[in-house]
Amino acid sequence: METSITKNRRRVYKIIALIFWIIVWEIIALAINKEIYLPTPYNTFKVLLEEIKTVMFWQTIFATIFRVAFGFIIACIVGILVGIICGINHFMYEILNLIIVAVKSTPVMSFILIALVWFKSENVPIFICFLMCFPIIWTSVVGGIKHIDRRLIDMAYVYKVDKRYIIKDIYVPSIIPYITTAMITSLGLGWKVTVAAEVLSSPKFSIGTKLYNAKVYIESEQLFAWTIVVIVLSLMLEYIFKYLLRKILPVRIQK
Repeated sequence: METSITKNRRRVYKIIALIFWIIVWEIIALAINKEIYLPTPYNTFKVLLEEIKTVMFWQTIFATIFRVAFGFIIACIVGILVGIICGINHFMYEILNLIIVAVKSTPVMSFILIALVWFKSENVPIFICFLMCFPIIWTSVVGGIKHIDRRLIDMAYVYKVDKRYIIKDIYVPSIIPYITTAMITSLGLGWKVTVAAEVLSSPKFSIGTKLYNAKVYIESEQLFAWTIVVIVLSLMLEYIFKYLLRKILPVRIQK
């Protein structure tokens, strides 16, 4: 257990590190002296504060968060259920494993371009988020099941325990640590690929559209400001998600 002094020291170190890199950013920007290539932190945060005051900023933020959450939740539900089935049934595992390998081997950009043909622009990021998160969840669930002590399973079958209870009381508790790790990893990836999909699909309200427009109109301050928004929101979502997992699940989640 970390003491309060250790925690406070870590926070101070993080703040010092942040200030250090902002200073480095300022020095490099002044040395280049061309806002089009690298705007100063002052101009970037000035634009960011102006954006925060607008209603469209918050509509954009919530629209992107909704897409990430929707795709991520579906990936978790389907990944866990299908992962349990494939972990128990080797034949089903071999059938689905080919698809998972193909998804992992294919560049995200290819799937985004294909999704642009299949779906409306608003739904493309959701599909891409699901497609990238699902293999991570599925692989972890299958791996967790394979690491379960087979003696427990054999004992349950000897005493003719109902399969529902075997899954609920043996399989699920054993794979929870694998699931939580996979969910944390896939959330970060899901956030990145969703924004990337938004850049190409350009829904009306999305962070990706803001990034794309900033690039097209060569508004470097806007581009860097929205990049900061992406980073901050990613860290916030991960922190909130870890906090909820610690409250809900009986496992230790690394901070």
